[in-house]
Amino acid sequence: MLQPVQLFKILSDETRLAIVMLLRESGELCVCDICAAISESQPKISRHMAILREAGLVLDRREGKWIHYRLSPHIPAWAAETITTSWQCMREDVREWLDKSACIFC
Repeated sequence: MLQPVQLFKILSDETRLAIVMLLRESGELCVCDICAAISESQPKISRHMAILREAGLVLDRREGKWIHYRLSPHIPAWAAETITTSWQCMREDVREWLDKSACIFC
């Protein structure tokens, strides 16, 4: 089960925080959208997604050769509230990231 210290360690990394905020805003994104939104390489994003998956924060689904991610509905309520509060503080930045992330492959 996810513990507070684990959540805060995960979110203390700027890349993982950005990914979680993007997923909170969008509901679901493919890796290419996340890469474009935060200007990071696919291997780096995949490495961070593995950490988020292992912690139970995100779920993935495969559609053809693309993998789509979303926040897990099984996140404890306290963690979901923490994520929502953070997203409310960062909402405008997150929306700007998404504006530049139109994936031409998905």
